[in-house]
Order: sequence, then structure tokens, then C-alpha cells
Amino acid sequence: MISVLLTVLFLVHDSLRSRVTLQAEVLALRHQILVLQRGNQKRRVKVSPADRLLWVWLSRLWPGWRSALRIVKPETVIAWHREGFRLYWSWKSRPRQGRPPVSAELQS
Repeated sequence: MISVLLTVLFLVHDSLRSRVTLQAEVLALRHQILVLQRGNQKRRVKVSPADRLLWVWLSRLWPGWRSALRIVKPETVIAWHREGFRLYWSWKSRPRQGRPPVSAELQS
């Protein structure tokens, strides 16, 4: 029930966002894809002065610009997910601490 309510709230929120904000977000995400495609696979991503100027302009136009400023490779996200699953299952299968068993002679 709560997830349905949250979905409806997000849909209402997204429908009330201005067209300029949505277009700015699309521009930011497409720019990140271009920067990643332009970069070399073996080195860090290089951001040019024109890229920085675009982000300055976006920061003036779009108040939520920081939410879209995440440049990571898909392999990095997959590695994060694998590490999360590994940590979850190691926590889930940890030995349980509990009351020690009572010996048979004490039970009678």
C-alpha cells in the first residue's frame, strides 16, 4: 500500500515539474553519456572547460542539477551491486548468538 502511494506521489510530482526543468535534466543526462563515450576506457574521464561551462549554466537554470551529476561507468554500478549482495548475504548467514544449550543432566 505504501509503495503504491509513493508511486502516485512521484507521478504527481513529476507531472508538476516545469518543462524547462525536465529538458535541463535530459540535457544533463545526455551530456554525461557523451562525456563517457568521449573518454578513454583506461583513464579517468576528462572534463573540458566547455563541459564545466555547461554545468555552470545548468546550475543557474535548474535548482536540482546536483542530483544528475553522477558520472560512473556501468561496470562500477554493477560492482557496487555485487558488493552489496555479498555484504547482505554474509550478514544474513552469520552465526546467530543466542542462549547456550542446557545440558541433559540439568534438564531433568
